[in-house]
Amino acid sequence: MSMSRLGIIAARLAPIAIGAACIAASTLAVAAPARIGREWLGDEMPLPLAVKTPQDLAVKAVAEKQYLIFNLLAGGKLAWDAGDYAAAATKWETLLRVPGLDPEIDRVIRPLASAARERAGGQAAATSPSAPARAAVVEPAAPPRPRLENVAVSGTIAGGGASGPGGAVVWLKRANGETPRPAPAKGKVISQRGKTFVPHVLAVPVGTKVSFRNEDTIYHNVFSLTKPNDFDTGLYKQGGTYDQTFKKPGAVQLLCNIHSSMLGYVYVVDSPYYAQADGAGAFTIKGVPPGDYELEVWHEGASTTTKERVNVGADGVRGLAVRVGGDRRAPEFVPDKSGKPRQSHLGY
Repeated sequence: MSMSRLGIIAARLAPIAIGAACIAASTLAVAAPARIGREWLGDEMPLPLAVKTPQDLAVKAVAEKQYLIFNLLAGGKLAWDAGDYAAAATKWETLLRVPGLDPEIDRVIRPLASAARERAGGQAAATSPSAPARAAVVEPAAPPRPRLENVAVSGTIAGGGASGPGGAVVWLKRANGETPRPAPAKGKVISQRGKTFVPHVLAVPVGTKVSFRNEDTIYHNVFSLTKPNDFDTGLYKQGGTYDQTFKKPGAVQLLCNIHSSMLGYVYVVDSPYYAQADGAGAFTIKGVPPGDYELEVWHEGASTTTKERVNVGADGVRGLAVRVGGDRRAPEFVPDKSGKPRQSHLGY
């Protein structure tokens, strides 16, 4: 590179170096007033700045980054002037790897770094911005945000008609924003025992596989006509098991094609925040992030679900009192797998 070319580049560099030198000089005046001439605080980090608040930390991080840029920029020039081209190349190449470097500095220093590397007898090193200098740049730290722990929502269900409130399914969905998709539950089983479904109602998240297990000494044929979760186990004997995955939310009525007295439900919820009421109607939903929700309750005796808004604070919610209906009428007949009334001789 010709001296005239170098002089032009140095002239372009001068305003940047002067600005950085002003910052360094003002810092020097505060930290070390006895120092004069071309000395500055030095290359060591961190700078001796007090950190008592998050704002102090942010200022310190910005100051150290700018001081690093000044040291690498000016230090490279001093090494060049002294004929130490290897040191100049190393400093400038490190400077070019600083994230968010001013494009004007990059434009001026990049050709100088290449020239210094060539004069040092080596090839120009890669100076991709994607390779930041290690342990040199400290980004400002954001003030810590308070972390809210997940809490519980509990209460009691009342109503439900003649069957009482037991078995009600309760769940929460975010009032503002999208509710997370629940993970499928594992190990869910509905037994056929004494010509009944045990449990009578089972709440599961979307995507859960439920095993239907025959514990009676007689045959069963469990099925459901509830679309889109309809299924048919076929005839199977004691010890037999049929697995069904429930992919859509909603109530699924369970029947047996042999025993018309058998009736049960799977309720599929599309929320990770759900619970099932015990025989007295008590329920607790655990692991709920604080926020605004819509609480919804399904009960087999009610023709519609019950809904209400709930604000979940940092301490959770206790003592909710929710009433469900009991107005659902019994079906005119128990259907077979084709949806038609049972023949009179079936249902033993």
